[in-house]
Amino acid sequence: MTRYIFVTGGVVSSLGKGIISSSIGKLLQSRGYSITIQKFDPYINIDPGTLNPYEHGECYVTVDGMETDLDLGHYERFTGIRTTRQNSITTGRIYQTVIDRERRGDYLGKTIQVVPHITDEIKARMTAPEGTVDFVITEVGGTIGDIESAPFMEAMRQLKWELSGRAISVHLTYVPYLRAAGELKTKPTQHSVKELQGMGIQPDILILRTEQHLSDGVRQKVASFCNVDLECVVQSEDMPSIYEVPVSMQRQGLDSAILRKLGIPVGETPELGPWRRFLELQRTSTREVHIGLVGKYDLQDAYKSIRESLYLAGVYNEVRVKLHFINSENITKQNIAKEVEGMAGILICPGFGSRGIEGKIIAAQYCREHDVPAFGICLGMQMMVIEFARNVLGYCDANSAEMDDKTPHNVIDIMESQKNIEKMGGTMRLGAYACELRDDSRVRDIYGCKTIEERHRHRYEFNNNYIDEYEKAGMQCVGRNPESSLVEIVEVPGCRWYVGTQFHPEYQSTVLHPHPLFMDFVRTCKG
Repeated sequence: MTRYIFVTGGVVSSLGKGIISSSIGKLLQSRGYSITIQKFDPYINIDPGTLNPYEHGECYVTVDGMETDLDLGHYERFTGIRTTRQNSITTGRIYQTVIDRERRGDYLGKTIQVVPHITDEIKARMTAPEGTVDFVITEVGGTIGDIESAPFMEAMRQLKWELSGRAISVHLTYVPYLRAAGELKTKPTQHSVKELQGMGIQPDILILRTEQHLSDGVRQKVASFCNVDLECVVQSEDMPSIYEVPVSMQRQGLDSAILRKLGIPVGETPELGPWRRFLELQRTSTREVHIGLVGKYDLQDAYKSIRESLYLAGVYNEVRVKLHFINSENITKQNIAKEVEGMAGILICPGFGSRGIEGKIIAAQYCREHDVPAFGICLGMQMMVIEFARNVLGYCDANSAEMDDKTPHNVIDIMESQKNIEKMGGTMRLGAYACELRDDSRVRDIYGCKTIEERHRHRYEFNNNYIDEYEKAGMQCVGRNPESSLVEIVEVPGCRWYVGTQFHPEYQSTVLHPHPLFMDFVRTCKG
């Protein structure tokens, strides 16, 4: 029988519900249970695909091509599961489904209301994995009290009642420390729990986010005021790394408390061997490797998966990767040497639109000509291609049709089959696609296999009409899609490490299985 764990947040946003959900999933997996994790977001957008990264951080892509919240990246990195469109639901998708059914006449003329029609659809999505896994962990975005999340809370309330002992509520709140008074304050947590109780939901487990260690007295106070067992009041202190959180939660008995609440025998506590070995490597790595991220979004979450992939690869290479954001809008030919000074390697970031692309092209040229290890991802790879056309092939006006649809040398272009499709989604290549690697290439050695599968999120492609010119001049098209022959990877063998990928390898890098491209790139930077 599938059990359900609902994770909500109170007091303030950005407390780390995604990290807690991922940690719960990891701990249950270590006990031999199968899990999946869902994210329900209250915003009305169908998905975050059109949202500015400053609004929502990076857009994560699942294997089946769904553009989702960045928390799904945490789910996959921590647990190794492969998420799909069923793992990411928004208010927009819920309402769109219900309205489409109403237009078809599926409701037989009934008045459509939030309760029961919207809540029934939410419940159906929440319980869709029934019977396929042992545990479904459902994270509800936003903060308790938000108007937008009210239908999700009502659906949760109904499910906790209907599932009778198969569902529990985990509530994450904030315990602030008032420095002037020298006190930790539990009142915000009490109010948050009362708000939740006012919706008919009694939390079974409280996780208290804190920047100061909580005494047993503070935990006992929270337990008494919130009707929660003391063993079910767990603190989540600031950690040196988010990857310490599962071990901290296990040490405090979070997974044991969950099992007891669901009437499941607890058994012995698993050792988390590989995870602890990773943490030990993380603690003992002292040498620093500095890598520059050339992009246009000066926001940590905008390139979250890339940052984490580089960090994980650094741990396994026994170095501490120090990332430095380099704003591509500020890069010129006059200052590029100063901008990349001290960097052991450069990663040219993905993105959309023309803002900042000339800086990326200048960075690609500098790395190629000065043999600085360089890794271009998606748009970053396309900037490598454009730079090579301008400065090696001699096409000074070379560009992408996305940036200049009048250029006579459109080395990056939309394919003919895409040109009559409405834009903003219809022409996007999304999700996992196969790629065949050339036998004599560096990437073939890195992957250790002939055929790979990687996830895409882009609209424009390498123009195959130019392949012969590129390869004669020294840039090799070493990865191709077996069905369409589209170029997926380019490399310059004459450089120490100069590789561009049309796909996003960062989406498949996990704590226990770092991506081979990031591993080799960091290894080269380390050397």
